[in-house]
Amino acid sequence: MKTAILCGGRGTRLGEHGKSLPKALIEIGGKPVLWHILKLYTFYGLNDFVLCLGYLGNEIKRHFIEQRWLTDDFKFDLKKNDLTFLTESTLEKWEITFADTGLDTNTGGRLLKINHYLSDEDTFCVTYGDGLANINIGKLIDFHKSHGKIATLTSVNPQSSFGLIKINEGNLVTEFQEKPQLQDWINGGFFVFNRKIFDYLDENSVLEQTPFEQLARDQQLAAYKHRGFWKCMDTYKDNIEFNDLWFENKALWKVW
Repeated sequence: MKTAILCGGRGTRLGEHGKSLPKALIEIGGKPVLWHILKLYTFYGLNDFVLCLGYLGNEIKRHFIEQRWLTDDFKFDLKKNDLTFLTESTLEKWEITFADTGLDTNTGGRLLKINHYLSDEDTFCVTYGDGLANINIGKLIDFHKSHGKIATLTSVNPQSSFGLIKINEGNLVTEFQEKPQLQDWINGGFFVFNRKIFDYLDENSVLEQTPFEQLARDQQLAAYKHRGFWKCMDTYKDNIEFNDLWFENKALWKVW
């Protein structure tokens, strides 16, 4: 089963980091966040990836090609200026296809552009290039196969960005909660799709908008509830927090 990773965004909320590097290459513990994502999927037996490139996509190609631990064997596919190579190092065994999906293409459009790479896949995984979790990918796939719908998204309870206060009927503050886990569900970004997902996409689609809304109306979108660790690297502050967790041996996403 292949896994597509959407890593073409600009990372505008990462400040100078997002200008000089694609978000997927910003490091956590000395390795790009993308490396952590690949390691997660590999732990569950998925090692065939399609990277949907966009902004500074050549930097992602260059990073992998220049790494010594990924330079043993290469398989090139120069069709449409895309590139595939097979890694056979002692550390990893990954097949990675680098697909140029456009500089400013939306998420659904990026996925549509790699349809031909997924033509042999009845079911495939998709995720973003900036989110980490200790999600059990095997259970996610099993859940998707069990319900028979076109799409599964992973729902998570995010941590509040702010501390909360409780106020009594007399307008007195009674309690402080420091950035608690919220009870509402949001899209956590680990997906499993059937090929019929492409019927809902066009070149301008924002995956999380019209396609998902139509899938929901058609009762073809299921939610896998993940109650464990999840965090998205959206800002520079998030990157600092990720690194703090890594160096304090609190990296709960490190299941490998």
